[in-house]
Amino acid sequence: MKLIVGLGNPGPEYAYTPHNAGFLAIDRIAEVCHAQVVNRRGRALTGKAQLAGYEVLLAKPQTFMNLSGLSVAALLDELQLEVQDLIVLYDELDLPLGTIRIRERGSAAGHNGVKSISGVLGTEEWTRIRIGIGRPPAETGEIVKSGGKDFLLAPMRKPMLEELDASLDRALRAVEMVLSKGVGAAMNEFNRKAEAPPPV
Repeated sequence: MKLIVGLGNPGPEYAYTPHNAGFLAIDRIAEVCHAQVVNRRGRALTGKAQLAGYEVLLAKPQTFMNLSGLSVAALLDELQLEVQDLIVLYDELDLPLGTIRIRERGSAAGHNGVKSISGVLGTEEWTRIRIGIGRPPAETGEIVKSGGKDFLLAPMRKPMLEELDASLDRALRAVEMVLSKGVGAAMNEFNRKAEAPPPV
């Protein structure tokens, strides 16, 4: 079994905020797999599914973002899985909206959910799929005073949701490739920069 975790904050007021891109990715995977993420275990909402030939447990921690590691550790322990069996999906301010990036390891870069997971597990060596949400326009001043918090926790408008939707499909395909061909192959496929448009 593999553990696929999406990061976010519980509660309807956070459902369609940028910081909940990880939850939305889990919802997309569940939808495609005809699974329901409704069972409570390991301080998370979970659901079993079949993906790329593997039995997976989809999970959305209910601990709030900055305590995500408590849920991830509890689930790994309960399922008797290793860190190598873990894939985490989460939002990334430093990636443009509509893009994703896969990494085998890395620092938290200011993301409280990632900081919590690495802190509780005692390692940064776990696979993550970062879902780009971009930064708010500088002229709004949102990010200067709050470090992006206002932007992260504000409901997304329709244009942003539409762009994010394509990223969720890419995240699903990325998880499938990590499972079927390994993280290296998935990184080669999904981390390539978009080709420059041809000259006009």
